[in-house]
Amino acid sequence: MKKLIALLVGATVATTAAAAFATAHKTVWTAPLTSGQEVPKQVVKNAPAHGLFKGSLSGSKLTFTLTFAKLTGQATAAHIHMGGMGVSGPVVVPLCGPCNSPVKGTVTISNTLVAAFKKHDLYVNVHTAKNPNGEVRGQLAPG
Repeated sequence: MKKLIALLVGATVATTAAAAFATAHKTVWTAPLTSGQEVPKQVVKNAPAHGLFKGSLSGSKLTFTLTFAKLTGQATAAHIHMGGMGVSGPVVVPLCGPCNSPVKGTVTISNTLVAAFKKHDLYVNVHTAKNPNGEVRGQLAPG
């Protein structure tokens, strides 16, 4: 009986420690989105357009909320792209399409993307029909 109790206590401690470790190692990802950050520049100029991406990475799961407003029309898609500040890059994580604000979801993030995030080489942007390359953009950073 003592062995069973010791085993149960040990399992509980290990589970609690694992949960505490996972909670302690969450990383917040944030990006304020503006029209001025878009590369290439907007086709249809729309300075008031704006948005915000906020996510919490735990392990390989990024749980996020994306909000946006004052776009030239319906958001046709939103993505996380690989690319540094002022550089256009490929889509690495689709977030939605078509999109209505707010967008909430959970996506899987690879170790390669975590490394890119740490180097500030990821950005979020929201696309519209009038600005198919992107209407608002924000570089992801710890927040």
